[in-house]
Amino acid sequence: MNEVDVTDLKALLERVRAQAEVENIRTTQHAQQEMVEEDITLDEVLEAIATAQILENYPEHLRGACCLINGLTENGRPLHVVCTTVRPVLIIITVYEPKPPKWITPARRR
Repeated sequence: MNEVDVTDLKALLERVRAQAEVENIRTTQHAQQEMVEEDITLDEVLEAIATAQILENYPEHLRGACCLINGLTENGRPLHVVCTTVRPVLIIITVYEPKPPKWITPARRR
């Protein structure tokens, strides 16, 4: 994949979706733990990425450019996924279902 402007949200989202579509992904131990605790499958993560929008972009994050995305599974379950945006492999950093008290709606923090 070519260089991506880390401020171009549309290009970042297209890149993340393309990597997820071909399952060019890796999940961190933290993401795996969260998925087990919240009963989230990898298929659900991929479904959420396919419908996602970027909520927050972190182009200058200490550990590398990443973003927080919000998407829905095929069953309508909202999921947040924090993932890398410019690495050759999509790294899923964490996954969770946005819930109160931290989230008012899946797209709005308290």
